[in-house]
Amino acid sequence: MDELLLKAVLAGSLIALFTGPLGCLVVWRRLAFFGDALAHSALLGVALSLVTELPPGLAVALTAASLAILLLYLRSRSKLADDTLLGILSHSALALGLVTLTLFESSSVNWMVYLFGDILAVGWGDVLTASLLGLLVVGLLAWFWQSLVLISIDRDLARVDGVAVDRLELLFMLLLAVAIAVAIKIIGVLLITAMLVIPAATARYLAHSPGQMARMATAIGLAAVWGGIGAAFQWDLPTGPAIVVTALLLFLLATLVRRPTPRTTPT
Repeated sequence: MDELLLKAVLAGSLIALFTGPLGCLVVWRRLAFFGDALAHSALLGVALSLVTELPPGLAVALTAASLAILLLYLRSRSKLADDTLLGILSHSALALGLVTLTLFESSSVNWMVYLFGDILAVGWGDVLTASLLGLLVVGLLAWFWQSLVLISIDRDLARVDGVAVDRLELLFMLLLAVAIAVAIKIIGVLLITAMLVIPAATARYLAHSPGQMARMATAIGLAAVWGGIGAAFQWDLPTGPAIVVTALLLFLLATLVRRPTPRTTPT
C-alpha cells in the first residue's frame, strides 16, 4: 500500500475508533449542537495558536475545553436553555476565530486546512498523536461507560445510584474537546460533527443494546473512512467530504433496512 494512503487510512481509522462511542453519547443526550459548538471553537483555537505560538492541536484542545467548562458554568448561573447558550457560545467562538484569523492572514499557517481537513497531508507524528490520545479517550470511555449511559438515561436516577454526575459530565465534555482537537486537522472543523453524529445515528437503526450500538457506530465510521478514501482516490474528490458523504449513504441505507430500535436509545 502507498505510504500516503496508509497514513490516511490509519489516521481516519483512529478517528472512527473514538468518534463511534462518543457519538452514541452525543446522540443519546441530544448534544449534536454541542459538538458543533466545540468544532466552531476549534477555529478560535487555531487563531489563538497564531497569537500565543502554541501548537495548534494544544490550542484547539484548550479552547474547546474552556468552552465546555464555560457552558457548565453558564448552565448553573443562567436561566437560558442549553440550546440558547450553545448558540451564543458556538457562533461567538466562530466569529472571534474568523476575526483573529483575518488579522493574521499573512501568516504561513494554512487555516483552510482546519476548516475542511487534509487527511492526505497527515504525517507519522499526527498518526502517533491520534493513537495516544485516541487510546486515552477510548480507555476513559470504557472505564466510565456504564455511568455515562446511566446519566444519558436519567441524570436524577444516576445521582441516586451514587454516580458523580457533574464530574462525569465535565469528563465527557473534555473527552469531546480532545477528540475534536485530534480530528480537526484530519477531518476538519466543518466535518467533525458529522463523523460524531452520522455513524451513531446509523447504528441506532441496527443495534439492539447501547454496547452494540457503540461497536456498530465504530464499525460504520471505519467503513465510511475506508470507503471515502477509496472514492477520493478513484474519482479525485476532496477526501474529508468524501468520507462524510459515504457515512451519509450508509445512514440512508440503514433507514431502508430497519426502523430505530427503542432499546438502543437510553433517553
